[in-house]
Amino acid sequence: MWFAGPVRRVPEAGRPDALRLGFSLQPGMRVGLFGGSFNPAHEGHAHVAETALTRLGLDRVIWLVSPQNPLKTAQPDSLRMRMAKAARFARGPKMIVSDIETRLGVRYTIDLIRILQARFPGVKFVWIMGADSLASFHRWRGWSEIQANIPIAVVSRPGSELRGGLAPAARRFAAARRPAGFARRLATTDPPAWVYIPAQLNHASSTKIRDAKVASEIHA
Repeated sequence: MWFAGPVRRVPEAGRPDALRLGFSLQPGMRVGLFGGSFNPAHEGHAHVAETALTRLGLDRVIWLVSPQNPLKTAQPDSLRMRMAKAARFARGPKMIVSDIETRLGVRYTIDLIRILQARFPGVKFVWIMGADSLASFHRWRGWSEIQANIPIAVVSRPGSELRGGLAPAARRFAAARRPAGFARRLATTDPPAWVYIPAQLNHASSTKIRDAKVASEIHA
């Protein structure tokens, strides 16, 4: 999900969308796409998702659990386990945890965005990320195409406020930035458009959790 590339043929083309995709969406909905390896999912992820849900006025937030993030080290937990862990933090009926990338055989973010936009032409999608992801967003292959195809909401994360503001993606699309007060209109705005949403910071991080787990195993 992390790189852009040519759109691939979608398998199971004869199946209804709700079965093939694992969820169904109605025209007019505002839907946030929140991608990540979620290894493991934690309160920081929930903070980003819930902040976006509220501040953007979304009808749904879909947690897109990626099989593998090539910008990070190999993921030790299975996709099934990470799906289960994400479900613990994706609270409420407006949160959906999905393995759609695996279901469709999609690897690249831009492919997934285009497929969803084509399947649900009446749905207003927004890409959601933490400010820590914005800082490295320019490393995603085709990142400028992603910004040109979908509005983006960036939620503040500890230690990333300044780095996010100086990120190449933020500089490249500085003219497309909207004020935080614009957030509720973002889903209906033509891209490129993005907002930075300041929020109470949650210090949970996947890296710290994994490091603490490894340390406990070493000293056990």
